[in-house]
Amino acid sequence: MAATDNLSTSPPVKAAVRFDGVTVERGGILILDQVTATVPKGSCTAIIGPNGSGKTTLLLALLGEIDYQGNILVKCNGRAPRIGYVPQRLHFDRGMPLTVSEFLSMGFQKHPLWFGVAEVLRQQARKGLAQVKAEHVLDRQIGALSGGELQRVLLALALQQEPDLLVLDEPSAGVDFQGELVFCEVLDDLRRQKGFTLLMVSHDLATVTHHATHVICLNRKVAAEGPPRLTLTNENLTAIFGMH
Repeated sequence: MAATDNLSTSPPVKAAVRFDGVTVERGGILILDQVTATVPKGSCTAIIGPNGSGKTTLLLALLGEIDYQGNILVKCNGRAPRIGYVPQRLHFDRGMPLTVSEFLSMGFQKHPLWFGVAEVLRQQARKGLAQVKAEHVLDRQIGALSGGELQRVLLALALQQEPDLLVLDEPSAGVDFQGELVFCEVLDDLRRQKGFTLLMVSHDLATVTHHATHVICLNRKVAAEGPPRLTLTNENLTAIFGMH
């Protein structure tokens, strides 16, 4: 029995995001089929599923990057919600002579970067990097960063707008095991301190088990959702990923 059935008698949770019958079709292929799910407010919600199950597509629909049928409601107290996004990969020229401080200041600086970064923006970048335990990369070339360092810089960039909802697509992709542990610990601390809702796609069931508070199991449709201990059962995982 899916975890949603086990929780049917529980009191309703406050939702940060509600997906209601979300359907995406491309070139005659059904990618998402009537997806209905809830992301609880203040939670760390993980979307899991096999390759090609529509996980990233659901995030892109939420971000307004692709067309979809159905409804997606992002709730915030009487104002437009602020959404931060950390992509799975950042495609850029690694030979580009751009420092991390310049990269984090690009959206705020009024004069060209070749005149130098304004001191107030440099300190803002330093503060943002300190939040994600990456202050040491402030003056490094962005193309010289490791996978884990780049992910933390992208996280610092997403946090600059003080999001109500932070969306991450495979945050541990290309990150070594130790870097993944640090990244997850940083995210846990920031979510508790700042009170935002975290929604992430992940293939790593160990990470989901240890860090998520809510799980959505997706394979074009929602197979199950709920707390990890009720959702990540052998029955549900077999139904989603197959016998292996």
